[in-house]
Amino acid sequence: MSQHTVNMYHPTKDDIYAYALSKTLTKVSSPATVGLYSSCENRIRMILKQMEVNMNQEASRIEQEYKKKPRPRSASFTGFLALIGRLLFYMPIWTKQNQQYDNVRFIYVHFSAWHFAGSDLLWAGLAIRLFHAMQMNFGKLQLVLYRVAQYDEEEEVNKQIVEDGPNNWRSKKVCCCPLWFFILCILVVPITLLIFLLTFGLPKNEVEPEEGVSEKGQVGVLEGMFIAALGVPAASALRFAFMMAKNLIFSQDLNIKKGMDNERVSSQLGFMNEVRKEMWFLSRFIRFMEVFERRRIRVVLQITNLDRCSPQKIVAVLDAINILLSDEESPFISILAVNPDVLVQKVNFADGCFSKEDRAYALLNCIVTLAFTVPPLCNDSKRNLFHSLTHNSELPENVILREDRHRTGDLEKISSSDESTVFIPLDTKESEPFIKKTIPALDVKEEDVEELVNTIMDSNKIDLNKYMLDDAMSMRRVINSIRVTAIIMKVLKKEPPQPEYVAAWVVLANQWPCRLSWIIQCVEDAQQRADIGDGVANTDDSKTLWKVFSESRAELYVMSAQIEDLLEQDGDPEMFEKFLKVDFQFTLKDLKTFEMTTVNLDHTIRKEMAQIRGTSRLRDSGWMRNLAPLPITTLINMDTEDVCTELARMKFPSKYVDVVRKNDLSGSALVFGDADDLKVLLGMTFGEWATFRLHFLSSLSHLRPQYKSESPHSQNQLSRSPLHVAHHQKMT
Repeated sequence: MSQHTVNMYHPTKDDIYAYALSKTLTKVSSPATVGLYSSCENRIRMILKQMEVNMNQEASRIEQEYKKKPRPRSASFTGFLALIGRLLFYMPIWTKQNQQYDNVRFIYVHFSAWHFAGSDLLWAGLAIRLFHAMQMNFGKLQLVLYRVAQYDEEEEVNKQIVEDGPNNWRSKKVCCCPLWFFILCILVVPITLLIFLLTFGLPKNEVEPEEGVSEKGQVGVLEGMFIAALGVPAASALRFAFMMAKNLIFSQDLNIKKGMDNERVSSQLGFMNEVRKEMWFLSRFIRFMEVFERRRIRVVLQITNLDRCSPQKIVAVLDAINILLSDEESPFISILAVNPDVLVQKVNFADGCFSKEDRAYALLNCIVTLAFTVPPLCNDSKRNLFHSLTHNSELPENVILREDRHRTGDLEKISSSDESTVFIPLDTKESEPFIKKTIPALDVKEEDVEELVNTIMDSNKIDLNKYMLDDAMSMRRVINSIRVTAIIMKVLKKEPPQPEYVAAWVVLANQWPCRLSWIIQCVEDAQQRADIGDGVANTDDSKTLWKVFSESRAELYVMSAQIEDLLEQDGDPEMFEKFLKVDFQFTLKDLKTFEMTTVNLDHTIRKEMAQIRGTSRLRDSGWMRNLAPLPITTLINMDTEDVCTELARMKFPSKYVDVVRKNDLSGSALVFGDADDLKVLLGMTFGEWATFRLHFLSSLSHLRPQYKSESPHSQNQLSRSPLHVAHHQKMT
């Protein structure tokens, strides 16, 4: 019975995010650090596993499309001998061609920081994990042979020379003679002479030997010459064998472990430098293997559970990523999969966190080249997850992973089939109608993505460069985020807006994450209040985001002391106003369009704002109607008559209403005025003032700065009040 395949796989949003991130990582230049942010550990694991499947499929697709085929990944005996020959007798030539291979191979290294949390030097455990992974993927013998025959520490300070030519290898030479030919002569010539002598014997000398010189003496001279001829090569061979044995027995990861155990060594300044040199050695070895295999090799380091470690160790690992893995020629792609909310709080409480650059957001911005925040689950996804947990005895990600393994296995068997399809054998008659109707779930053509990305990058209607920082790391984040956004739009089949608006939205989220999060939170709160019948929703999609911000900026100013760390991420406030008010007049419709594709915006910012804003939104119902605090949003937008109406509703004496009207006490005056002066002005009794303060002013109490003595960062805030004033003035 013939069999056909049918696509029965319906991708979830996490599949789409994993797919977009995977295709982006095949294009980004190394070294790169991806911040994969999510508060759900299960979702992180699912996305990482799905990314491995997608990246391997993307690598296979690239190899099928390009004519220049690389060496097979599964090393054969002849391939092993060829590698040994290249290691011993040849040196790689760095050319423009072998620096830009289209084919790529990914090596995945999982580093769970929690497993090494007991070590004082957590970052050294990361280096050991990389060494073990390289030994498993390439072989310990190959690494040792490269160290003895190829590696030269002095090359690190030399400038790399890139040549333009077809040759990828240069033969090692001894006295202008190729090393392989020289060794061949050393082996062949003595063996040939030995065979000749054993076969024909020594030639007889017709002249009688002089007195005192015997034939036995002549033989001894020949033996001495033979041994002398082999002496130097034999000594070199013995030295080479000794170095090989030494490096096989005393591996470099063992030396790092000894250094970690020895406090005198680990506390020395040069210990991290020694580990950094070993990372550079791995980088050079991988570059050698790239030339040999004729493909790019990228080591994907998946760092998980870092947010479960202590603050000092978290900072040490982040520094290690920045120091050990950020060399310009490094082939490492680090994926920092963490809960950003926990990570930020712990880093800010770490020892030595004194300046703005030491805090979490600034530290991450110096390291991360692509920030990818997994959006919260929508209602449909929550319902599906709840249904899976209710009806399945095992976690849904286990089921998904089995499907991924099944899909990967089928891909290896049927390499010509689509890379994101689940293959199910069906009878011919049953499968025919499905074959005609179904299409691959995540089949996005590479040329379509590249066309959209190039169009976005080349759109120069409005110059975006003036809104970007003069920082290469920030620019790389923008470029990588634009590619991810373009891929997600293609997968979701969304009609993108004007190309320059796509790039502008990415820049907006990158340069002003706090203010953009505030706008999104205000829109979401308005819709939620309307759903419960306690407000009016923004039904006009043409309303600009700047208008939303203008209506709520006073409230943001009031709570600015509580979110100082968040506001410090934002750029120039005046440039923000020009961005939204003049150059890019985004509307609520645009906000809905970019809702699913805004992955470079940290959602924990909105979460913190929602918590601060929500504490002032106690609903006034029942007997608490006259006591419940007014929400800050409502209070700050009240005019004088609104305050008078509220006082009359609460049955305050009319004399207080007259005082309010006479002194023009609007809601903003109550918010920004001094409470003691207000108390004297109103002249209320103690009971009346207590009720008034609870209803009108208590929502402001939680917005006042709160300092914690145990936080070094908070202690520093006490000495910076003038800076706070200047910063707050820029909010207006």
